[in-house]
Formats: sequence, C-alpha cells, structure tokens
Amino acid sequence: MIELVSSSRCIGCNLCVSACPTNVFDAVPNAPPKIARQSDCQTCFMCELYCPVDALYVAPEVEPLPSVDEAGLIASGLLGSYRRDIGWARGQIPQAKEDTSFQFSKMQR
Repeated sequence: MIELVSSSRCIGCNLCVSACPTNVFDAVPNAPPKIARQSDCQTCFMCELYCPVDALYVAPEVEPLPSVDEAGLIASGLLGSYRRDIGWARGQIPQAKEDTSFQFSKMQR
C-alpha cells in the first residue's frame, strides 16, 4: 500500500498521479501529490516504478502501516528499491538485456 510521498525528494512531475490505475493521488499545484484515497491502493507499485527521483514508498503490506519514518526509509535504501530491484533505476542495465537463456535454444538445434 502507498505509504509515503517524500516532500523533500518530490519534484512535482505528477507521473505517479498519471501512472496510478486506481486514482489514489490528487495532484496539488506547486506541491507533492497527496495520497487522497490510500484504501484504493492495489499495491501494484506503478507509482514507485515511474517516480524518477525515488520519492515514493509502497509497502508490500495491504494494510496501512501504523507509522512511516522517512529518514529510516532513506537510510535503509527502501525509497525506490522496487524500481532498482526490477531494473528500472537510472543507469541500470535492464535484466532482459543481461539474460542469455535464449542462446540455449540455439545450441540445442
């Protein structure tokens, strides 16, 4: 479930607002988007994937967390971790380009 929009990292691009399939966010002029409908979050991580500055944290739990510590999330490297883990981080080589398993089918012929 979406837990945090970091006001210190957010650049106001609103890509998270556009990427969210369940309309969880409200765009706010000259401010970070607001988590307006947290209970509608489907934990799809699309907002976190599209955030270019790792300003979002989506917890894998489906219930809201009792508290969220932004400094702790930053220190632990969790902000943007999903995006890095699947290869969407800036400067990362996509996993598909590193996959050589297709070569095995050529060798078997």
